[in-house]
Amino acid sequence: MDLGLENKVVVITGPAKGMGAAITRAFGAEGCQLSLLGRDTQAIEPVAEEVRETGREAIVLPCDLTDAASCDAAVEATTKAFGRIDILVNVAGGSGPIGKTGAQTTPDEFDEIVTLNMNGCFHTIRAVAPIMMEQGAGKIVNVGGTFGMRGRAGRLAYSASKWGLRGITKSFALELGPHGINVNCVAPGMVDGERFRSKVVPEMARRLGISDEQAIERHAADYALKRITFDSDVANACLFLASDVSRQVTGLDLPVDGGWAML
Repeated sequence: MDLGLENKVVVITGPAKGMGAAITRAFGAEGCQLSLLGRDTQAIEPVAEEVRETGREAIVLPCDLTDAASCDAAVEATTKAFGRIDILVNVAGGSGPIGKTGAQTTPDEFDEIVTLNMNGCFHTIRAVAPIMMEQGAGKIVNVGGTFGMRGRAGRLAYSASKWGLRGITKSFALELGPHGINVNCVAPGMVDGERFRSKVVPEMARRLGISDEQAIERHAADYALKRITFDSDVANACLFLASDVSRQVTGLDLPVDGGWAML
C-alpha cells in the first residue's frame, strides 16, 4: 500500500536512538524530508546521515523541548528550509524514577519528567499548529506509553506524564480538527532494545534468580500475543497515523504492546 508520504516534511523529536531512530529511518524510507530536533545534535547526525545516503534530505536542528522559544526557533528554521511542515512526530521523552513509590518520589523528580514528557509535546504542537492551520492540513503523532493507560506502581511520575500527554492529544485533536489536522497518540509497551536488554531484563533476572532468557519469556507472557514489541512496530504505527490512510482517525490512543494495556 502506498501511504502517500513521498516528499512530506516531517519534524521528529528525539531521533537519535531507539524508537526515535527507527521512526526516523521509517519516514526516510517513505521518501520524506526530515527535520530532526534535539539537544545533542552530534548524536543525531549519524541517523541523519543514514537518511541522506538514501537520497533524502535531513536537517538537524538544536532544540531544548522544555523551552518554548527553542521549539519556536526550530520550527521557524524548518519552515525556512522546506517551506512547510506536514507532519510532527513527538518521540522525545524520559523515563523518570524507576522503582520508587509516589511517596518516595521527590518533587524535583516528578517535575522533571512531567516537564519533559508533557511540556515538550505542548511546545512543539503549539509551534507547528499555526503553520498547519494555514495549510488546512497536518498530522501530529505523539509517542506516549501504556503506563499512561493502565498506570504502574513504582512509576508514578512517568505514568502521570503519559496520562497527561493523552489529555494534550485529545484536546488538540478537538481544537485542530476543524482545520484538517489529525492528532493522535501511539502508546508503546515494553520495547525490545538496548535499555530492555541491558537494564530491564538483567534487573528482573537478578531479582528473581532466573536467567536473562527466562526474564524475557516472563515479560512476553504478560502480553496477549506472547511476544515483545520491536522498534519497527512503533515506527509502522507512526507511519499509519501520519498518512492519509488514517484520515478519519483523530484523538486516538493506539497501544502497540502485544495486548498488555487491554488485559
